[in-house]
Amino acid sequence: MTQTTARPRMTRLRFVIAATGLLATAACATPLKPPTEALQGAQTAIANAEQARAAEYAPAELSQARQDLASARTAVQHEHMIRAERLADQSRAGAELASARTESAKATAVNDEMQKGTEAMKQEMQRNPGAR
Repeated sequence: MTQTTARPRMTRLRFVIAATGLLATAACATPLKPPTEALQGAQTAIANAEQARAAEYAPAELSQARQDLASARTAVQHEHMIRAERLADQSRAGAELASARTESAKATAVNDEMQKGTEAMKQEMQRNPGAR
């Protein structure tokens, strides 16, 4: 390689290294913002689950959602914003799962009661065929 072709390559290489260094420095220097919306969404989902009585019907899911939210808040305090957002999203999803399981359990209970009522009516009709 001649000296004239080596010089432009070295200049390009130095430029790439400098640009990479600048980008890395900028990325480290830019503080990430707390995931406020994700944290609020998780808190709202937990409140909705509590209002739906998830503590009675889906206690494990609700408890995990609360733990994930607490961990997300701790991550914010330690300035681990990406982890905090992931945990907040996980908390919201867990609370929504708790709500869904609660609604399913309630619907199953209502269905069971309706079936018992239907069976009781059938038995009563069989005992009193002339009462129609």
